[in-house]
Amino acid sequence: MKKEIIDIALDEFGTREIVGQQDNPEVLKYFDGTGFDGRTLKDETAWCAAFVNWVLQKAGFQGSGKLNARSFLEVGEATESPEKGDIVVLWRNSPDDWRGHVGFYVRESQDHIYVLGGNQGNEVSIKKYPKSRLLQYRMPC
Repeated sequence: MKKEIIDIALDEFGTREIVGQQDNPEVLKYFDGTGFDGRTLKDETAWCAAFVNWVLQKAGFQGSGKLNARSFLEVGEATESPEKGDIVVLWRNSPDDWRGHVGFYVRESQDHIYVLGGNQGNEVSIKKYPKSRLLQYRMPC
């Protein structure tokens, strides 16, 4: 099932925001598909959590149902040995700040975690993050 998560997320690879007044309907579908009204939101709205919720839902898993990244600290089960498709929750600004980032585990190196996620450089992409920013790995259930 985790393979499906990665496959669904990769099918969205390269989906990006549109600069200016126009919004990309492909980004807005992540909001619409998880119970938020994409007509009232812009593609510039932080959408990493909407993307993860949308992918999890498409793969048959429960998401957080919220638009903040740290809400995924309550999704699934914590793991110290992540596998491709597990959830990665990272802090933003500081470990104590309410903001964060969320995506899917791809792989890691000694110092970095490679994350497949939305709103990474304003698009669905794979980006590396320092391991020092990790809050938790979560296995979807």
